[in-house]
Amino acid sequence: MTLATPPTLDEIRTWPATVSIPQAAEGLGISKSHLYDLVKRGEAPVRTLSFGARYRVITASLVSLLESA
Repeated sequence: MTLATPPTLDEIRTWPATVSIPQAAEGLGISKSHLYDLVKRGEAPVRTLSFGARYRVITASLVSLLESA
């Protein structure tokens, strides 16, 4: 089994203004199910937008979090 290489911070900076939960989870190095759980509990470390049952992560928030790590 080959694991995908996580995106670099420079790559994440080129992402669109918002990204899906699975894509954001990949950038954070966590599972998408864990990030979904955090979002639903209001404990996500990144800003999200809710569109009904769909969520989007604000890329600038993701970049800011990763820069401070």
